[in-house]
Amino acid sequence: MIKESRYQPETATFRKVVNAGTYFLEEVKAGQIVRIVDLEGNQAADTLFFSARDPGERYSAVDTIREQGNVYLTVGSRLLSQEGREMLEIVADTVGRHDTLGGACATESNTVRYALEKKTMHACRDSWLLAVAENDHLGLSKRDIAHNINFFMNVPVTPDGGLTFEDGLSAPGKYVEMQARMDVLVLISNCPQLNNPCNAYNPTPIEVMVWDPAA
Repeated sequence: MIKESRYQPETATFRKVVNAGTYFLEEVKAGQIVRIVDLEGNQAADTLFFSARDPGERYSAVDTIREQGNVYLTVGSRLLSQEGREMLEIVADTVGRHDTLGGACATESNTVRYALEKKTMHACRDSWLLAVAENDHLGLSKRDIAHNINFFMNVPVTPDGGLTFEDGLSAPGKYVEMQARMDVLVLISNCPQLNNPCNAYNPTPIEVMVWDPAA
């Protein structure tokens, strides 16, 4: 579902460009609005959410899909934790749907999907593990790296229940916007994948913006 936001970039209380191959890790308070912008189009923002009060509570694809009865995420999707609590709700979306099944690239999947020599290439899981290691005060560990959302990725489900990776539905300047329902840690790996034609083999930056609800 396409729905534009009423929030303007110039009124954001926080803005940060995240280059491809790097991570973003910040707390978003309950009630705040967070927007992820695909600056150049067809980039993948592999995203994890954790409760800021108890990082052991984290986003669950299983609970989210079950409760909404849809494998795709868009406006109105409530992102649930494994405790069944609402973490965020998608309130604006100019892409139309986002993937929560395809998972994130890793050295192992690079080897299986592409070639043995691709194992040493940087992957989203590496970015997440680096974020955990560099921010140990948050209480996260590698055991907390679980289900993720692939914002801007197009991963259709085939008639026999499989997954395919197709050209993206996004374009330069497209965005997805969420309102936090609890204090959350937002951890994004801006995907460094060089082997997937969906981004024309050219990973590009994203931008993250945050607004206070009254802004």
